[in-house]
Amino acid sequence: MNAYSLLRSGVLVLGVAGLLASGARAQAPAPEGQDIHSDRKDIRQDQRDPAKDRTDRNADQRDINHDRRDLTKDRVDRNKDQRDINKDKLDLRKDDAKYGVNSAQAQADRKDLHADRVDRNKDQRDINKDKNNLVADRKDRNHDQRDINRDKRDLHKDRKDLRHDRKGK
Repeated sequence: MNAYSLLRSGVLVLGVAGLLASGARAQAPAPEGQDIHSDRKDIRQDQRDPAKDRTDRNADQRDINHDRRDLTKDRVDRNKDQRDINKDKLDLRKDDAKYGVNSAQAQADRKDLHADRVDRNKDQRDINKDKNNLVADRKDRNHDQRDINRDKRDLHKDRKDLRHDRKGK
């Protein structure tokens, strides 16, 4: 009986040891083939990311160019309105001297001067708005460029990891 129980406990111990070993193997890191497969998957994903980021960056650059054109047009309009204001002020001084302060000509010049000032102020508000849009678009573009650079770094690391896995550890 003693030999029988010893044999039985030995088989039981070996069985438990086998189960533990197979469980440990199941939790072990992925074999090389699986690691290579996941590296390739990472590379494919990392190749798509910079393409999307480039698309975003290019759209932001188009917005920047559009805002710069708007800003230039608004500055041209504002400067034209300022020249009109200067001309109306000169006309008003001449009409005040020639016809009097309350004359019809002087009143018309005051009305023109007011309209030109309103236009100039509106153009200046447009300029300020375009400047803010330009700042926001540049910020977006720079963020997209950083994303592109980060994705390129990740892609490089994934390729390096794949080469390392192919060589063997």
